[in-house]
Amino acid sequence: MTDMRGHAGTSGRSWQLAVGVLCMVLIANLQYGWTLFVQPMHAAHGWSLANIQVAFSIFVALETWLTPVEGWIVDLLGPRRGPAAMVAAGGVLVALAWIVCSAATSLSTLYLGAALSGIGAGAVYATCVGNAVKWFADRRGLAVGLTAAGFGAGAALTVLPIRLMMAAHGYAAAFFWFGLVQGGIIFALAWLLRAPEPGEAPAAVPSRAVPQTSRSAMPQEMLGTATFWVLYLMFVLVSASGLLATAQIALVARDFGLANSTLVLGVSTLSIALIVDNVMNGAARPFFGWVSDHIGREYTMAIAFGIGGIAYWLLGALGTGPWAFVLFAGLIFFTWGEIFSLFPSTCTDTFGPRFATVNASLLYTAKGLSAFLVPLGNIVKAATGGWHAVFMITASMNFAVVLLAVLVLRPLRFAQTQKSVAVTRLFS
Repeated sequence: MTDMRGHAGTSGRSWQLAVGVLCMVLIANLQYGWTLFVQPMHAAHGWSLANIQVAFSIFVALETWLTPVEGWIVDLLGPRRGPAAMVAAGGVLVALAWIVCSAATSLSTLYLGAALSGIGAGAVYATCVGNAVKWFADRRGLAVGLTAAGFGAGAALTVLPIRLMMAAHGYAAAFFWFGLVQGGIIFALAWLLRAPEPGEAPAAVPSRAVPQTSRSAMPQEMLGTATFWVLYLMFVLVSASGLLATAQIALVARDFGLANSTLVLGVSTLSIALIVDNVMNGAARPFFGWVSDHIGREYTMAIAFGIGGIAYWLLGALGTGPWAFVLFAGLIFFTWGEIFSLFPSTCTDTFGPRFATVNASLLYTAKGLSAFLVPLGNIVKAATGGWHAVFMITASMNFAVVLLAVLVLRPLRFAQTQKSVAVTRLFS
């Protein structure tokens, strides 16, 4: 990658990307490591598992739904102050959140910690993704994929240390020290971040495969386009199917009689599946982002979500064997994690870089909406007596997105980018 030197002597866009990825790694266990704390809190305080998991719902809601506000603040403050100030604030909130959770003796205090955690994580997430799409217009899919991979797979680095600290000192100590250290590192890294000044980063090179606009749309203008709402619908459908798999995979393994069956070296099928799923989820983001930089966003979506639809069908129909379960579940995670690289890239390609942080954040709220569809999987399972119908529905959702990507989204985006070119020429 070609570095672009900053006016203040920073190391360039590759350094900006690396710092963003590291910040994302440091917030990953706020979401993916939460499950480690649930049972210890239940045992210590007698709170019901359902009440404890309300805290997780609060985290997801605030981590998702507040990102447009956080992105707007970043863009408003400008390239120099915006990213640094927002991520620094996120680091403070991340540290404070888990410290509050460590001292929580009531559910209301736990919920306060979860709220602070969600706000802090969203501040970091929105800023780092926004920075990636601005610095790497020429390799936007890959850059956003690497950034999102930090959040998708970063928790794997802290699972064992957290469990060891819990075993030695209890869950409260793990909350306190990991919150303090992670938040402190994020706060320090924040001051290295900035967005590119106009003309500083390499310009996009639009092509028929990857059409990109030459002008930036303000958020209210973007919200008035059919293109955005088609993207939003597609995001909801794929995100809902993936979140359903994330939330229910342990239950599926139990109902298939695989949760505690030994697969290899004394390790259970479910444990191996969860490890494989996390790795595949993280790997999908830069891989499909890189592919999309070469063959186009919509064709990459068609390939990924087409394979994803097949994977859901295979798990529901043929996933009752241990190795089949691991393989097909892993394939599901490999073909849905890339939404967090493909959709922000597509959004910025279509609506420009100036307001990229807030615009991509508005699209990201689709994740929050899709979470409300996840319980429907349990309703369908209860009504039909098994998981087969659930996986047929999720497969159909993925196939529907394939058709939307190629037959609706691509023509809409191509027409919109051509119109922006004409408008730019008219007023240049």
